Amino acid sequence: MTPALPPPPATGKRTPRDPHGADERVTCLALAARSGDAEAVDRFIRALHHDVRRYVAFLSPDPQAADDLTQDTFLRALGSLHRFEGRSSARTWLLSIARRTVVDSLRHAAARPRLADRHDWQSAAEQSQPRGLPGFDDGIALADLLAAVPAERREAFVLTQLLGLRYAEAAAVTGTPVGTVRSRVARARSALVELLREAEAPAARPSGTGHGGTGGAPRPVPEAATAA
Repeated sequence: MTPALPPPPATGKRTPRDPHGADERVTCLALAARSGDAEAVDRFIRALHHDVRRYVAFLSPDPQAADDLTQDTFLRALGSLHRFEGRSSARTWLLSIARRTVVDSLRHAAARPRLADRHDWQSAAEQSQPRGLPGFDDGIALADLLAAVPAERREAFVLTQLLGLRYAEAAAVTGTPVGTVRSRVARARSALVELLREAEAPAARPSGTGHGGTGGAPRPVPEAATAA
């Protein structure tokens, strides 16, 4: 049996991540871990555990598989860490491995497909997000909206808008041109805006009946769905 990877540290409030500084620090940790520094290995895993789990939770249709896929990702990464030379950020490199891990898992399960329970998937995806995301306050779960977006567009949106990768980094992870990533993000954003409007629209009423006028002003769309 492979040893369980250390879980991420239990912290109360997540502080905003500086994409440039944090990526540089994690890349330095990966390079140190490559040389056999056990402490660097532990810090490298802890630094990226949340992002990897969040990413695979959106990619995999099986909510029960997120933890296993996360562990498999790190086991693969540690096994090939000696080949990492820092030409890309360690986070981009690791998310590429996470993507291949999910794809391999889906291929392996193709001979015996199983439908995932929608409610369980939604719960798992929501739990992988910070509860402070705009939309939760209004009872609208971003994960639920994303579930209705085509997979390729959803992945591009998650990588750039939720995990904070640059478009070029997301293109490296998914193996697609930068222009394709931009197009998928734009289409996903448009779909999310439309889905949110539908979700927050008042229930249709029979013509000629009114209960207190025409209703209030529309609520703003979630920031994560409209951010560039």
